[in-house]
Amino acid sequence: MIETQETNTTPVADTAARGTPIEVAVARLRAAGLRITQPRIAILNALIRREQPASIEQIHNDLKGNTFCDLVTVYRCLAAFEELGLVRRCFFHNGTSLWQINLAGETTYHVVCKVNNTMEQLDPQTSAELNAAIKRVEDVLQSRGYSEISHMVEFFGISPGANKPAAAPVA
Repeated sequence: MIETQETNTTPVADTAARGTPIEVAVARLRAAGLRITQPRIAILNALIRREQPASIEQIHNDLKGNTFCDLVTVYRCLAAFEELGLVRRCFFHNGTSLWQINLAGETTYHVVCKVNNTMEQLDPQTSAELNAAIKRVEDVLQSRGYSEISHMVEFFGISPGANKPAAAPVA
């Protein structure tokens, strides 16, 4: 099994020193023994262009005009990318999977608004504190004999600017 981004604790070299984001991604595909195909390149470019995590349907929509990228191809490519740690999967509060490029190998965390499904990335200091706490838990679990440890952390709340749902009238 290839470690996912959540469990990968090996730092990845500085992206700038290794090339453009697409060059870094292609190098990781080659290192894993995967072929470099037009659909894979198109999907990676679509992910690189996005600043926020996106659903498979949104990514597929970004590929309109690319006749070689049907929805099934997007699903399969994202599954392969996730196994390599090229993308990170995160979720809306309703369980919808979202995908985000992850070339640096750093875990980022988000808070999702339950009212309007907007997503905000946690600041670097909070993410670093969370990563340190998760690393301590993983170390304890490894010392107890667990292997292939992974985790998923997402935060959900109502953002300050969201229109809160009206409370049900009291009878």
